Amino acid sequence: MNTTTIKALSEKLDTTVPKLAELDAYWSGQQPAAFLSAESREALGDRLRRVSVNFPRLAVTALAERLDLTGFRTGGADAEPDADLWNVWRRCGMEEASAQAHVDALAYGRSFVIVWADSAGAPVVTVESPLQVAVTRDPASREVTAALKRWIDGSTARAVLYERDAISVLVHPGTIVDAAAMPSTGWTVTETIPNPLGVVPVVPVVNRGRLLDVDGVSEMADILDLADALNKINSDMLVTSEFYARPRRWATGLEVVEDEDGNPVKPFSAALDDVWQSEAVDTKFGQFDAARLDGYADAAALITQQIGALTGLPPHYLGLHGDQPASADAIRSAEASLVARAYALHRTFGTAWASVARLMLAVRDGVDPRTLDVEPMWANPETRTPAQAADAAAKLVGVGVPLSVVLADTLGMSPEQVERVRAARRGDALDSAGVDLTKLVAS
Repeated sequence: MNTTTIKALSEKLDTTVPKLAELDAYWSGQQPAAFLSAESREALGDRLRRVSVNFPRLAVTALAERLDLTGFRTGGADAEPDADLWNVWRRCGMEEASAQAHVDALAYGRSFVIVWADSAGAPVVTVESPLQVAVTRDPASREVTAALKRWIDGSTARAVLYERDAISVLVHPGTIVDAAAMPSTGWTVTETIPNPLGVVPVVPVVNRGRLLDVDGVSEMADILDLADALNKINSDMLVTSEFYARPRRWATGLEVVEDEDGNPVKPFSAALDDVWQSEAVDTKFGQFDAARLDGYADAAALITQQIGALTGLPPHYLGLHGDQPASADAIRSAEASLVARAYALHRTFGTAWASVARLMLAVRDGVDPRTLDVEPMWANPETRTPAQAADAAAKLVGVGVPLSVVLADTLGMSPEQVERVRAARRGDALDSAGVDLTKLVAS
């Protein structure tokens, strides 16, 4: 057991968890109110309820819903979809889990996938949170050299250290009361398992912004301050609305009456059915103009536009400009930036999913994962009506593109769906040719 590696990875988790917890608060819309002094917050107590317009979560989910894995190819880009590998993927529950990995990677900047074998030798794949997993990398190649998963089981701290040659199961002898006080040293090895894969079976799914952002960047990072500003404006607007909800009236020419303590007494009640009257001839009544909320609306619209510019979210996602786009072309134009981001994430996340698929094949077949060639397949992230997608597919088939490629790439079908269509098409061809399969089998 490498105690230095365990200590380094534990300390890395300790330093990153607070920042991830802050991102988690924004994701759930539970971040503290910004632009509010400590004195004001203390004076208000619990009387100021949170008003959160959760655009940070929208920035994540709008991208995540366009990242849909539909299959894998093995043996090169010209190969057919690997139905067997996709069946293993589905048995591991990765159709749903991969979507969760995308959400965490976009929200936190990274998520992790661990591949191992069950008691029968079949692949087991789990998606892990960066709140529990950290990795170290080779400074030259950026390849993962070790990984640590750490969690609390009741009051016991447990961990697993993943290395290229071995997997170490760890437990800490102390009692853990606070999850924030996880130990970085003093771990005891309870089991060591040889690692025949030759690589660390932990794959980071990283939302990488630049080359040195090896731990990723959150898709929400650029708009956190703008989200705080928008929430503040909405809170101010509601406070103003409440303060001026009832008309503010005035009266002149009245004698001010005071009580025994010298405090002025209100001359009129606020009941709706009361009539204000005065015997003084010079008395005048009036009402102040109601406060206008236009300024708040304009400021909120400005900040919302800035959020849209930074995230690539189209105006109809943000509620700007009223009506939805009038045509499919207008929708595609408005969503161009969002779709471009989705295509970029196909390349970024696709590298990670290819590594996961190689590990799955290595576990299943007992081969070296570094010798395998796997390419993930993605559904088209563009918004298309069924008629548009069918028209595009028909034109591609008409110019000679193989049907299986069109079904998988253009229509986003899974390997099972592609094979079902091909089988049905073969059956239709035999029927139209008048071939009796029963007689063929009998002969």
